[in-house]
Amino acid sequence: MHVMIIGSGGREHALAWKISQSPRAERIFVVPGNAGTDIEGENVALPMDDFGKLIAFARDQQVGLTIVGPEAPLAAGLVDAMEDAGLRVFGPRKNAAELESSKVFCKNLLRSADVPTAEYQAFSDPEEALNFLRSREDVPVVVKADGLAAGKGVVVCSRRQQALEAVEQIARQKIFGVAGDRLVIEERLDGQEASVLAITDGQTILTLPPAQDHKPAHDGDTGPNTGGMGAYCPAPLVTSEMLHWIEEHVLVPTVHTLKRSRRPFRGVLYAGLMITKQGPKVLEYNVRFGDPECQPLLMRLKSDLLEVLEAVVEGRLERIGGLEWDPRPAVCVVMASEGYPGDYVKGHPIRGLEDTESLPDVKVFHAGTAVRDDRVVTAGGRVLDVTALGETLAQAKFNAYRAVKCVRWPGAWCRKDISDKALQN
Repeated sequence: MHVMIIGSGGREHALAWKISQSPRAERIFVVPGNAGTDIEGENVALPMDDFGKLIAFARDQQVGLTIVGPEAPLAAGLVDAMEDAGLRVFGPRKNAAELESSKVFCKNLLRSADVPTAEYQAFSDPEEALNFLRSREDVPVVVKADGLAAGKGVVVCSRRQQALEAVEQIARQKIFGVAGDRLVIEERLDGQEASVLAITDGQTILTLPPAQDHKPAHDGDTGPNTGGMGAYCPAPLVTSEMLHWIEEHVLVPTVHTLKRSRRPFRGVLYAGLMITKQGPKVLEYNVRFGDPECQPLLMRLKSDLLEVLEAVVEGRLERIGGLEWDPRPAVCVVMASEGYPGDYVKGHPIRGLEDTESLPDVKVFHAGTAVRDDRVVTAGGRVLDVTALGETLAQAKFNAYRAVKCVRWPGAWCRKDISDKALQN
């Protein structure tokens, strides 16, 4: 089978790497891809937002399955366009992808499905949002842009003044563009975050092992929010009993409510959770594999991923049964460009990648890379996702950071504490 993967990040490299292990994958096209995906498959220089060209390419190359990686093409309706053209594609249609593309829609659906989440108010008028904050006690809140903002549209505020400034920047200055046309202001929940991803065809839900992402830029969860600075799997914070509870009280009612709303969901349902003293509560939903959670998850997956994704598209996930996992934990450390999540310079040559290839149980997934003059160079804020397995979580962390030390370019940096939350418990 010919497979096409849409995207250019670490998630897409991990997907291409894993799918290349399937005996049924003959050719893998990655659109537009990066320096790493070109090793696992074939990069195709097509724009992700030109649906006509993507459909024409899929037909011309007899692509049997397309996998949409990032949220933007899902929110724009790429799955709808490809399905309407008679092509097989993995991912939710536009009306189901609104679960991620609109924070207001997500919160309203959680309320109607009786899924535990933070108390909230939605606003389309910045002045109303400001008045709401001024009228409240000076208590911690979270201000969220309604639309997609590359994982950066959430501002956690300890004081009222921070929240007022966040509203000004998001809703008035439009630092995230039209994503800030509407706002959600919600109570700040206390606890640790966890990510629970599930693959579903709208009928059957296949829950994956829990993971934990690290959103803030710096050690100790300080600094601005990012797209994710590292992840590990499994996360012991989420016990097997808690995972069953999340399936029953979070995932199942969400899928059923979407189905009743005539927005049937097929794809990856990613619940971002806060594990509070009162139990798990949903912070947000994503509608695709998390990045960087995807990398340690797929490092541990032993089952044929292509077979699973095909079963979703064909509505026969119940026949797959359980997935097989490597019992060893995995840790992913994101190496970033100097200045990220703000402005950064592209084009630095990356040295030492070949030195990581001899390290056992290590895989370096490319996130923001390109090839220039036959050299791999930086091309994004998050550049590499260094991922490793280990007999224990501490060993997996050691293996990952040993590989990190092999790789260098001017201004390269990473968090030094990925997985420490689990190790300290």
